[in-house]
Amino acid sequence: MKKIALVTLALILICSTNLHSQNTQADQAYIKAITTPDISQKVSLLKDYVSKYEGKGTKYENFAYATLCLTSYKGKTSKETIDYAEKALALGGLDDLTKCQVLIQLSGIFSHLGQNLEKAKNYSKQIINIAKSNKNKEATATTSAQWNKLIGAGYFALGNAQEKTKDLKGATDSYINSYNILKNKQITSNLKKIGKTLYDFKFYKEAEKAFKVSYEAQKDFVSCVYYAKSLHRNGKKNEALNYYKLAHKKQRIGEIAYCIGLILAEKSKTNPAISNEAVEYLLEASFLSRANSEKAMKIAESLFFTSNKDLKYNEKVNELKSRVKKLENYTKTFNNKFADKDEEDLSDAEKEEIKTLLVKIESEQKTIKKLQKEQEAILEKFNQLIEKSRRSLDIN
Repeated sequence: MKKIALVTLALILICSTNLHSQNTQADQAYIKAITTPDISQKVSLLKDYVSKYEGKGTKYENFAYATLCLTSYKGKTSKETIDYAEKALALGGLDDLTKCQVLIQLSGIFSHLGQNLEKAKNYSKQIINIAKSNKNKEATATTSAQWNKLIGAGYFALGNAQEKTKDLKGATDSYINSYNILKNKQITSNLKKIGKTLYDFKFYKEAEKAFKVSYEAQKDFVSCVYYAKSLHRNGKKNEALNYYKLAHKKQRIGEIAYCIGLILAEKSKTNPAISNEAVEYLLEASFLSRANSEKAMKIAESLFFTSNKDLKYNEKVNELKSRVKKLENYTKTFNNKFADKDEEDLSDAEKEEIKTLLVKIESEQKTIKKLQKEQEAILEKFNQLIEKSRRSLDIN
């Protein structure tokens, strides 16, 4: 019995010695690979390492897979990256920083391929949670700022996955969270694309959020226009007006001029002083916007003739109607009473009545002519505004 026990112990010692020797060799092989400066050689040595020691419980197998996942090299396929990432994660034992990096890589590839999108979202959320839990820890090699960047990267990866699954509202929030941390303009390009889709689908509140960030970052024409349009749709007309005008300074577009004109026309109801400005924008729209040309001109005409109180256009129109009616009545009275009578047949009273009627008819005719000239002068002022707008747009 003692002899058997001694033999068993000897076998255990031999196996232990062989395992220790093997682990030492594996560790040395990994260290050699990881410290090699040449990328191609490093990759080759790491591949040899995992090929030889896969599944044998070596100390650095998980990090070897993680490094192969994270290293860019010629000929590397998406499948290889996924395989290395999943093996590294399955083995466990990675430090949080390396794990986050592997998760970012894996989530990004799945989103790019449009595959395993629920996994991609889950991995992104893991990144965010891991980075948040480490952000305020003390005495770590990774700084708070670095963890913060990983949080931003996690949100960006989540936004990518959400965008692929058509969760555009969720993607908008994720991209905004990412941009607020990373301040990377690439993110605002994604937001601008999503914002346009949201606007087209009439999700104006979400579109407003997306274009607000993209415009503040890029100050570009498209973001400015759609931010203004989203604000307008959401009933924020004063804010919309400011951004429409900013867009108009960048590029004179009929649709923008029309929107500005409409907002100003509405505001002129309580502030007549801005009616002329509204007319100018509407006239510009009448030349530049095929869709709104006729409407813009009609609104401009109405606004010009009704809002300029000093012109008293409506009063003149009403007075002219009244004068024409009086003239018609005087003329009708004259014709009914005296058209068929000769002068020698008229009594003195009738002759006096005729004189009075003729004086009244002549007076009304003079007043009508005067009012018509005044109307023509007002029309000429409007026509001058039309011509001014035409010249400013260099339209012949």
